Amino acid sequence: MEHPPARTPHRLDPSGGCPHAVNARLLSAGAVAPVELPGGIEGMAVLGHEALKEFLQHPEVAKSATHFTALREGRVAEGWPLLTFATVQGMTTADGDDHRRLRSLVGRAFTPRRVEELRPRVEELTAQLLDGLERAAAAGDGTADLRRHFALPLPMDVISELLGVDVAFRSRLHQLSSKVVATDTEPAEAVAANRELVAVLGEIAAAKTARPADDLTSALIAARDEGGDRLSHQELIGTLVLMIIAGHETTLNLITNAVRALCAHPDQLDLVRAGTASWADVVEETLRWDAPVSYFPFRYPVRDLTVDGTVVPAGTPVLAGYSAAGRDPAAHGPDADRFDVTRPVRPDAARHLSLGHGAHFCLGAPLARLEATVALERLFARFPALELAVPEAELAPHAGFVGNSVRALPVRLAPAGA
Repeated sequence: MEHPPARTPHRLDPSGGCPHAVNARLLSAGAVAPVELPGGIEGMAVLGHEALKEFLQHPEVAKSATHFTALREGRVAEGWPLLTFATVQGMTTADGDDHRRLRSLVGRAFTPRRVEELRPRVEELTAQLLDGLERAAAAGDGTADLRRHFALPLPMDVISELLGVDVAFRSRLHQLSSKVVATDTEPAEAVAANRELVAVLGEIAAAKTARPADDLTSALIAARDEGGDRLSHQELIGTLVLMIIAGHETTLNLITNAVRALCAHPDQLDLVRAGTASWADVVEETLRWDAPVSYFPFRYPVRDLTVDGTVVPAGTPVLAGYSAAGRDPAAHGPDADRFDVTRPVRPDAARHLSLGHGAHFCLGAPLARLEATVALERLFARFPALELAVPEAELAPHAGFVGNSVRALPVRLAPAGA
């Protein structure tokens, strides 16, 4: 029996860039593609919607880096930019009982009911930030960076308040987490950023140990101090790392991408204003069409697996290609690359996989959806003439290939000369 020729690994650009053209090219050749990660590490990316859905819930696919062959063999350098994704001790790198234990410790804070109770605070913060956005535009030439003044501080403030993180730490935590998730960070800088992030979170944990409060960090510390059998200190810090990064970076990109999409597709914004579609529809279509996470690390087959006809060797670090799956024509039709807030959803199919699937489905999904929906509704109600202040082609892509967005989003809140 003849086998198809092996595909040449696609070298992922550490500096990132818009992923969609590359995704379309790779996906046209198959749902699973070999990739070269930074440092020459061999990996794979699952790009097709159905293949990714199968892979994310496969019982013989693990999250623990104990299954990462190259790491186990000492072929991964200390300053490897993706090392934190692989080795942080928390629910994203745990399997089975450990995963269930860690997830249960924070899960109660993110139930739909508990999240809905946060709505008044999210609305209050949104109003305050819109005031700040208007002041920033008025202080300059009538334009402001919406990403910096609105899309970033909203989820950062919400997750920080949930965790009990003082305002004084928030800007530094964002700067450090941005370096941790970037894939183009120099090795020495990556090591330093990781160490400082752990040190800052250790300082926060020490303060909460001395003065517990009604917040998630204090609850996690209490779990740690109950004999250490529910949570180790390393797992405490790892969980805080994950909560800070996942709690704001993804929603930051989601809000940014949604505003950019609506500005580029005013006909779709008109549909929402006419009541033909909802703000929730905008959020879901943005998650599909321009996923805030492009290639998420890592999963490892515990044995050689065949996924959509491609063998993925045991121990291979596999990326979940969310941005590619979102535009997979096999799942979303020949117009999969069109932004359509009225896109019908088959009752037997998920609209997208951009928040994960299976046991590791994004714990913060209800919160991200709430924040993005409130943010978009209030933003366009307050500034109905909002538009991009520069041509979309001039927007610089996000650093790295994990996150998917732009570095800044300059907007004009009112028509020029108004």
